[in-house]
Amino acid sequence: MTPDLTGPAARTGPATGSMTVLTAATGPAAPCGPAAATGPCGPAAAAGPPLVAVRVGIGWAAFHRYGPYALLAVATLAAAATAPALHMTRGELTAAAALTAAGTVLQLWWGRAVRTRPDPSAAGTCYYVLRWAIAFALAWLNPFYAFYAVTGYFGAERLLPRRLVRVGLLASAVTMSGSQSGGLPPHGSMGWVVFGALFAVNVALLIVMTHLANLEDERATEQVETIRELERTNDRLQQALDENAALHAQLLVQAREAGVADERRRLAAEIHDTLAQGLAGIITQLQVVSVAGAPDTAREHLARAQELARHSLGEARRSVQNLSPAALADDSLPEALKKLVAQWSAESGVRAGFTVTGTVEPLHDEVEATLLRIAQEALTNTGRHAGAARVGVTLSYMDDEMALDVRDDGRGFDPLASGPRSAEGGFGLGGMCARAERIAGTVTVESEPGHGTAVSARVPLVRHEP
Repeated sequence: MTPDLTGPAARTGPATGSMTVLTAATGPAAPCGPAAATGPCGPAAAAGPPLVAVRVGIGWAAFHRYGPYALLAVATLAAAATAPALHMTRGELTAAAALTAAGTVLQLWWGRAVRTRPDPSAAGTCYYVLRWAIAFALAWLNPFYAFYAVTGYFGAERLLPRRLVRVGLLASAVTMSGSQSGGLPPHGSMGWVVFGALFAVNVALLIVMTHLANLEDERATEQVETIRELERTNDRLQQALDENAALHAQLLVQAREAGVADERRRLAAEIHDTLAQGLAGIITQLQVVSVAGAPDTAREHLARAQELARHSLGEARRSVQNLSPAALADDSLPEALKKLVAQWSAESGVRAGFTVTGTVEPLHDEVEATLLRIAQEALTNTGRHAGAARVGVTLSYMDDEMALDVRDDGRGFDPLASGPRSAEGGFGLGGMCARAERIAGTVTVESEPGHGTAVSARVPLVRHEP
């Protein structure tokens, strides 16, 4: 009597077949050709698959290499155990033993072909057909050899040409359906009906799982393309960042060079406006002394000459000090500004205060020097022209910019009516604007006659790079 294989043996067919179709349809996840020895192949491998994909590919390579041996062994043990119940004759047992040996030899030959041939794909079709024929014959002798026949589901996509994949899967479905229906050939009309129904179920499962696997393969392909596009975008972004860093360094060099040229013009204007005029005044007073007859007149002009000399010496020292921001050599920008405001207040007799807002951070040398120079010039202008009683200086650290505000309660002026920057290169308001513009900053002046003046400088917050 032929046993009913609707239990575990019957469930092996469609369930394993469904899982097999999913693997076969995913393509690059399974090894192909000589991949049993070298790993996965295809576009995914060429793009550099992640570690998990490599491990999955290695696992499938091991299954394709050793799985048929294990499944053939399980099928042989199950067939041997059920042979008495199936009333297998001596001839059938001999044929089963011979076919089992043939399947083992075929698997050994294929393993050698994969390792030694540069392109074993041409022999893959022959291997698949022979393995299916052996599995079909064994399942004919004993339905439990369906454990071995299930390998046809796993190998179709990998071994057969694309046009023969469906044929191979349908052929494996015939073997599995015959095993599930109780063995081949079916017995009686009801046996053929059961066989046909099981074959339809297996084919339906193949179609559904193949469709789902194709969808999964499309999603995987889209993900790979998305990852590649992100990598290309990251490369372009990194290139842009490198170019921006190079441009930033170049701009800093140009800013230093422009600062040197501006300092030369400023120093020339300082010498012209202070030292040269002071020396001319001294000469004039000494000339008067040389022709003066009265001692009192001579002493008066000598005193004026001494006063001019002291003033000129002070201007010379101030010009030299302003040539390079020595105040930043040992102090941070807030400390240097605090000392500057205190010193200016003591010299001018004007009450002045200094305030810092935000979190103090070390700034780039060029930014600190620019802000210090602007503060010096703003205070100098206030002392010379404003006639103020109170002055407030505020340094603000913000998220991405720095702000320096100098406000006074002096007489004020009309900014639109102020004169342009002198041809000699005098600093003044135009010079402060030029300094800020060299580091991508701005200077704005708010003033009105009789209502004081506010000078506000805004520059990028460029942190100091150690």
